Amino acid sequence: MQRWKVNLAVLWFGNFLVMAGMTMITPFLSLYLQQDLGVKGEHEIGVWAGFIFAANFVTSFFFQPLWGKLSDRYGRKVMLLRSGFGMSIVMVLMGFASTPLHLLLLRMLNGVISGFSPAAVSLVSATTPKEKMGFAMGTLQSGGTAGAILGPLIGGLMADTFGYRPIFYITGTLLFLASTVSWMLVKENFDRAAARTAPNVSLAAGLRALTKIPQLPALFTVTFLIQFAMLSPMTLIPIYVHHLHGTTENLAFWSGFVGSVTGFSNMVCAPILGRFSDRYGAPKILIFSLLGAGIMFIPQAFVGSVGQLLVSRFFLGCFVGGLIPTVNALIRRYAPDSKVSMAFGFNSSSLALGNMVGPVVGGALSGFIGIQGLFLVSAAALLATAAWTTLTLQRRPAGMSSGG
Repeated sequence: MQRWKVNLAVLWFGNFLVMAGMTMITPFLSLYLQQDLGVKGEHEIGVWAGFIFAANFVTSFFFQPLWGKLSDRYGRKVMLLRSGFGMSIVMVLMGFASTPLHLLLLRMLNGVISGFSPAAVSLVSATTPKEKMGFAMGTLQSGGTAGAILGPLIGGLMADTFGYRPIFYITGTLLFLASTVSWMLVKENFDRAAARTAPNVSLAAGLRALTKIPQLPALFTVTFLIQFAMLSPMTLIPIYVHHLHGTTENLAFWSGFVGSVTGFSNMVCAPILGRFSDRYGAPKILIFSLLGAGIMFIPQAFVGSVGQLLVSRFFLGCFVGGLIPTVNALIRRYAPDSKVSMAFGFNSSSLALGNMVGPVVGGALSGFIGIQGLFLVSAAALLATAAWTTLTLQRRPAGMSSGG
């Protein structure tokens, strides 16, 4: 098997485990706080659960660019293993937490040392032939999406079978095994001598240099808006489903189905749209996906049944599957070789920012415009970004070829 395919297969598995591990705690976090950590009262449980869930994203937002900078200087595989082995240890320690504060601090630490996914993207982008870049980015994305979809399901099943604490031990062990496999099988050609002789710029200087390339701010914005648009209405989906369903019978099932159907279609369509981007050009597929995703948010505001909502969100996931892979492929194209990993780091920060801001702003706006209004806001944001991205991707930096 060709080296880039080996790297892709191993890192697909690693990406799956990392995202599954990050989302496994979702179904039982409140119960873990109540039954194992002694938190009393629904309000207090809700406050702790919110802070603990968000803590990972907050610290990740600040530290991802730093790890990207160090990747450019010391190698992507080193950063991949640092994150994988580090998160495996922190995950096991979460199982030993005795107070909610311990769990909060460990989730913050996990965000600090995280970075497996952006390091995997950077490494795959550096070892994959240019003509296969879209397919590789889409396939890698499908691994993370599969983990995010199945993580809560696996976590819920394991909680019923083993209890809450053993899940952290099992997840940490699986992350350790995935990191060990990556250590043994993943290879990269990294010129450390050349990297060490390159100018050592600060993160602020690096960001200024990257934002002078007009395509990169547009791509970072796309990443932020994808997460913002997807997550801003997410907490209100169960209420909306209840309104459409008209009864509490099987409400949890339908709410979960509506919440996960976009992930399933995303997972299926990401590699397909990746292949199309290799054939027709990543910019065309990115614009197509932005327009499609923006349009598919509109009918969600006007559906009259849960079935119609499911269909709309399924097709939304199909278009969303073409966004992150093409963004990653284009970042690899436009970022200077000496700052590729730093660019992926800032893009990862944009993603974390969308994860943080989306639910907060969505909750705040919903009191004024309702969830239907949130769908329309998301549609408008993505359609406007499609127009802006079309203009910025047409601008070619000096010295760059015009290849699609």
